[in-house]
Amino acid sequence: MATEKNAKKTTEVATTGGYGEIANMNFLSDAMDDDCAGLDFQLERIKLPSGGMTAFEVPAGDGENTDLAKEIEGVIIYNHPVNSYYLEAYKGGNNPPDCGSFDGICGTGNPGGNCKTCRFNQFGSGDGKGKACKNRRMLYILRENEIFPMMLNLPTGSLKGFTKYVQSLLTRGKRPHQVETQISLRKASNSGGIDYSQAVFKVVRALDEKEQASIDIMAGQMKSYAANLTAAALIVPEEGNPFVDTETGEVIEPLK
Repeated sequence: MATEKNAKKTTEVATTGGYGEIANMNFLSDAMDDDCAGLDFQLERIKLPSGGMTAFEVPAGDGENTDLAKEIEGVIIYNHPVNSYYLEAYKGGNNPPDCGSFDGICGTGNPGGNCKTCRFNQFGSGDGKGKACKNRRMLYILRENEIFPMMLNLPTGSLKGFTKYVQSLLTRGKRPHQVETQISLRKASNSGGIDYSQAVFKVVRALDEKEQASIDIMAGQMKSYAANLTAAALIVPEEGNPFVDTETGEVIEPLK
């Protein structure tokens, strides 16, 4: 009898782990009010390397250092387009783009307006055959047993692979926030022979019912968070590693 009781207790503890922990988020928020009052939290960023290297730079958890990781596993709780256009070529500094968009539909700034018809968002408007406006995608990734997601900006060269991954999920009746995803990197080269790092996506497992209920809440919160982003979220960090535009071979800086 005692063995059965202990086994039940162990099972109950296990089911509150993983992504189900977010179910306790309201309690945690109340408990941390005193510690968090007046603090302005910013989501940490995962960085892709340059030159075809195959390891991510992931925040180490101390707020300053980073670790190298061959793979990232987590739930993509939300994702959206990110477009950024600079009137002049980027020359360093923490300057936001002259025009930016977080939905791929409407740009804010100069020139602003409809992204689909904007002349800077057409192939051939930039150097060579590329676009003057850089199209990327922002992913919010929650790792197991963590409360805050991390942000990953996918460059142009990884968008096709991500599109195919999402389409594959939809074909099976799933969305990105309903599965745990593994993201790795592979070395790729453009037509000019320039190497770059390309993200590769793979399903690890589907979430269970309890985990999904928790993730659904977080997904709604991230959608609201993204809706309030400003151009400051598009600032290029001075210490960032350059990406390579796979259409033109142009070396460009990543989003912060």
